[in-house]
Amino acid sequence: MVTAAAATVTVTAIALIVITGQPGSGSDPLGAAVAQISAGKSGLELASARQKVILQTAATDAFSVASTPKISTAGSGSSGGSAGSGGAGLVPAAPPPDPSSAQGIAYGLLSSYGFSTDQWGCLDDLWQAESGWVYNAENASGAYGIPQALPGSKMASAGPDWQTDPTTQIKWGLGYIKDTYGTPCAAWDHEEADGWY
Repeated sequence: MVTAAAATVTVTAIALIVITGQPGSGSDPLGAAVAQISAGKSGLELASARQKVILQTAATDAFSVASTPKISTAGSGSSGGSAGSGGAGLVPAAPPPDPSSAQGIAYGLLSSYGFSTDQWGCLDDLWQAESGWVYNAENASGAYGIPQALPGSKMASAGPDWQTDPTTQIKWGLGYIKDTYGTPCAAWDHEEADGWY
């Protein structure tokens, strides 16, 4: 009610200024009235709000997305947690992959190694960084395959087709991760900290 009354008084004052003119206002009484409103408190608030909108619009126009953000959820499940010792860290969430891909095979095998699907994002990141999920990836040190076993012949313990079969490599890699780090997220933590796992 007070705001409505103040608005009524302001409009009435402007009308009187425009109608009667004001000494020193020159030949443009409307311009003088608008200048008085702009100098008032509500005029300053309007000018400030306008400037804020201009800056927000400029910032929005300049914004660009560099990559797709990862959604994180708190780690849970029977795998023993997500981070090395505490298990309270955030686990990168990822959708299930195409079942016919190497990623799909690994995703399908997680539970048989005691890992929950909460661990998928870490495993995906780990092997993407190591080999790009390429079954015949090889580096100068002699590491080979999707899990980058060093030497690659270690994977023969999972099957004689270790050089050509992604499933054999994935089984060996999941066993190695379980035995050495406990979970894919713990292995990924090590990879991020030391550059290898």
